[in-house]
Amino acid sequence: MTKARARLYELLDQGMITHEQAVDMCMGFMSESEVEDMLDANELSERFEDDGQPDEAQEWADFDADC
Repeated sequence: MTKARARLYELLDQGMITHEQAVDMCMGFMSESEVEDMLDANELSERFEDDGQPDEAQEWADFDADC
């Protein structure tokens, strides 16, 4: 862990700042593109939302309930 990240965690642990304040600071510093990349890297972007399609297990159950 970098020194700066360790300091941020230390501030959080000591109650000097809240998690919401830390997020607000990060979001204010990051560009829209960086926020999009972060969401995508953590599978939280829109492309990972449920598309309404059944998953593989549900497809097999629909095909053969004894599977």
